Amino acid sequence: MINMTFASMLRFVLLASLIARREGSWWNNIIGELGRGLAIIFSLVLFFVSLLVLTVVLYLAGLIVVGGKRARFTDALIIALVGTVLSTLFSLFIPYLLIGLLLSILTWLLLIKSLYETGWLGALAVGILAIIIFLAVMILLALFFGILAIIIGLLIP
Repeated sequence: MINMTFASMLRFVLLASLIARREGSWWNNIIGELGRGLAIIFSLVLFFVSLLVLTVVLYLAGLIVVGGKRARFTDALIIALVGTVLSTLFSLFIPYLLIGLLLSILTWLLLIKSLYETGWLGALAVGILAIIIFLAVMILLALFFGILAIIIGLLIP
């Protein structure tokens, strides 16, 4: 079993990003150099970080659309967790992409509708606003990390 502290994992991610800049994809470097154990840890960390980001985005969209009394952080966490798991299962076990996508969208809307205690239009509004907020956050993060990569590239020849 691999025993890593958070600091050493963060150091690895930074090192892997520098290597990936020159040699291709992160995933190939993780699998090729450090084996499957670290790949599983990396996947779990990525899952939990993505879950946290999705929870915050759903919570903010719920606050804006349905208000603070009906949109709670725990509800957003449950929506994000159950929605992600079910969407993944749909994409894995349903051979037709369009049917899996429609079931995933319906599942997300049903979860938002039931946990935020709103109607179908409110759930649709929360979903659309969550997508807009998520895209805005991702664009800002891409700009930040792109600028950071340029700075690191200038500092490390």
